[in-house]
Amino acid sequence: MKPTSGPEEARRPASDIRVFASNCSMHGVGHIFAPGSLSLRRGMWAAAVVLSVVTFLYQVAGRVRYYREYHHQTALDERESHQLVFPAVTLCNINPLRRSRLTPNDLHWAGAALLGLDPTEHATFLRALGRPPAPPGFMPSSTFDMAQLYDRAGHSLDDMLLDCRFRGEPCGPENFTMVFTRMGKCYTFNSGTDGAELLTTIRGGIGNGLDLMLDVQQEEYLPVWKDDDETPFEVGIKVQIHSQEEPPIIDQLGLGVSPGFQTFISCQQQQLSFLPPPWGDCSSVSLNPNYEPEPSDPLGSPSSSPPYSLMGCRLVCETRYVARKCGCRMMYMPGGAPVCSPQQYKDCAHPAIDAMLRKDACACPNPCASTRYAKELSMVRMPSRSAARFLSRKLNRSEAYIAENVLALEVFFEALNYETVEQKKAYEMSELLGDIGGQMGLFIGASLLTILEILDYLCEVFQDKVLGYFWNRRHSQRHSSTNLLQEGLGGHRTQVPHLSLGPRPPTPPCSVTKTLSASHRTCYLVTRL
Repeated sequence: MKPTSGPEEARRPASDIRVFASNCSMHGVGHIFAPGSLSLRRGMWAAAVVLSVVTFLYQVAGRVRYYREYHHQTALDERESHQLVFPAVTLCNINPLRRSRLTPNDLHWAGAALLGLDPTEHATFLRALGRPPAPPGFMPSSTFDMAQLYDRAGHSLDDMLLDCRFRGEPCGPENFTMVFTRMGKCYTFNSGTDGAELLTTIRGGIGNGLDLMLDVQQEEYLPVWKDDDETPFEVGIKVQIHSQEEPPIIDQLGLGVSPGFQTFISCQQQQLSFLPPPWGDCSSVSLNPNYEPEPSDPLGSPSSSPPYSLMGCRLVCETRYVARKCGCRMMYMPGGAPVCSPQQYKDCAHPAIDAMLRKDACACPNPCASTRYAKELSMVRMPSRSAARFLSRKLNRSEAYIAENVLALEVFFEALNYETVEQKKAYEMSELLGDIGGQMGLFIGASLLTILEILDYLCEVFQDKVLGYFWNRRHSQRHSSTNLLQEGLGGHRTQVPHLSLGPRPPTPPCSVTKTLSASHRTCYLVTRL
């Protein structure tokens, strides 16, 4: 700041614009309010300063507008790790119900819904299954539970699992968790439910993951009775590899594994991180399937549900839709609504779900943090001619049975590295402040301290012009009242000495006029500014 000079400038109050201009660190202001008359030079300096300020404000407005658009950018990186959590692996037999476990009572209740059977076809269907027809006087049960049907008649892992190894160590059915999906009774390896410790791997490649040998049990497959949307023509196992936070949606995302082949699934972990609003549209609010949200709250409310995931959100959305349309839920759906009856499955639940999937009615944002697995699949024929006889003796099955029913599956990490896909803010608040400071220094040569100088000057102006006006007015009234009181008591005017309180201007002169009446004395104070 430039020091003041000259006795005239030293006598000026701090609220004088010329004093402020001569001391302000903002470039150009001192040339506008320099001493002397108005000149072309001062006008040109004023135009230059005004143009610089306008340009500065325009640039700041553009930066603020860009910041409020909340742009983001996506960064892709690959990182090394010494240990990775092994994914959850869900297996489902393509055949939902074993023919040997169906009863006349099951056909009475679920034959039309699940198999498209008319009541008159029950006996023929039972004969096709190799089962005797319903005995005379057969009476169906008063109630029927679809979940119990699938639990009892679905394929058992104890029968399907011929061999299991993880990282070369034996495993078994106790390492799997039973779960219901739209395909029926399924099993998940390394699910992490009920506080189970998640399995990890420290090496990549074949032999360092999950190695299974399964029997698809074709002799238990139901006969194809009618051609409809639910009739399976395939044979084999469906496999879904997913994180422990996501429920399996295996009917839509599962990979097919066929008997007579050894299938290799190589995985690479990907960790995704998205930004919440307003930069992105991710969500981390877990959903409650028993809560029906308001239209203004499409995601529902926080609850004790599992962590938010995209597949979990879709499952909850489907559950709410079916519960609202049908008054029940399908057996694999979460929540406390009653399980639909077979007739509700046929007439309401299945059509509702199919219609919902066709129009994609669930608006589910991405989770803010999630893990997914990129997969590469390859396969070879098995068994070879030289191995067929050995496997026949080992499994106590014929070579033809092994070729038609047995498959091998290996799931492993390609390498112990993983990809990260991360959304980042493209323009941070610190960058906005830096840009504003740069534009301020470029166009008007100012800084944050310059703003403090301007604020200090405005305080001086307020104190001198506004507060000073009211102080002088009050002082003048007190001065005049004192003179009037002394004249009334002494019969002559008394001059009250003026008290000087700082650099404020002197009080304007006042005249006092006194008028006395016979009955009483009245004093009138007339102040002329």
